[in-house]
Amino acid sequence: MSRSFTREDIRRIGAILAEAAQVEVMPRFRRLSAEAVHTKTSPRDLVTDADEAAERFIISRLSKLYPGATMVGEEATARNPALLNMLVDADLAFLIDPIDGTRNFVAGLPLFGMMVAVCHRGDVLAGVIYDPVGHDWAMAVRGEGAWLESGDGTQSPLKVGQPAPPEDMDGMISTEFLPPPLRGIVNANLGSLGSTASLRCAAHEYRLAASGHCQVLLYNKLDPWDHAAGWLLHREAGGFSAHFDASPYKPTHRTGGLLYAPDVGSWHATRRALLGEDFPAV
Repeated sequence: MSRSFTREDIRRIGAILAEAAQVEVMPRFRRLSAEAVHTKTSPRDLVTDADEAAERFIISRLSKLYPGATMVGEEATARNPALLNMLVDADLAFLIDPIDGTRNFVAGLPLFGMMVAVCHRGDVLAGVIYDPVGHDWAMAVRGEGAWLESGDGTQSPLKVGQPAPPEDMDGMISTEFLPPPLRGIVNANLGSLGSTASLRCAAHEYRLAASGHCQVLLYNKLDPWDHAAGWLLHREAGGFSAHFDASPYKPTHRTGGLLYAPDVGSWHATRRALLGEDFPAV
């Protein structure tokens, strides 16, 4: 990859997310009217006026910093799916999730995040996940590690948890979008891990895994704005991830599931434990 992205670059993007949160997101939190909440593909797929306004704000600020860059926002792509096709060839593209965990946001739960991933021709260069409630950022730059940054500028490195047998690891597992019969298989095997849960918010689940507070993540719905920033965060924090067939992840790949673990060995053990011994061999 010829293009590079620095820590200062991603910190500037993090500042844009914080500004968008202050102006468009937090003033609407726990103040949404019924008319401000809409469904997209299903009753569980929500969008609010806050999502729309924050995305417009973020795209406007990014476009000034990076004229000519491709902007792929979740809400804009819902209106124009062809935007996703631009990721493959774009010299510089931004994947934007203005509010991840919209169902929690609508419910008044302080468990949602804002994410941006920076891509070059389909490869992830950098990513940031901002917590508007805690006012801190989890950031990563490819080849330069991952770190947590607080509002006062204090930085601390992120590191995934230690490898362990599946029964000693905690997982954030989303089975909602798994196809049958795999969904039933995984649900039946959840007891093979030490504990499992779902926060309904990939932003916070990725932050948990990258900081070692859980060891396993599993997803099947692979909208790139939900995963690109978190994937890099986990990788730069020392973790291993792959599609269910062990092929590597790229934001241009939107099928095949994603499984995360502390290292390659624990990944294979977790794959067997959750997907079953009869899942197609890798």
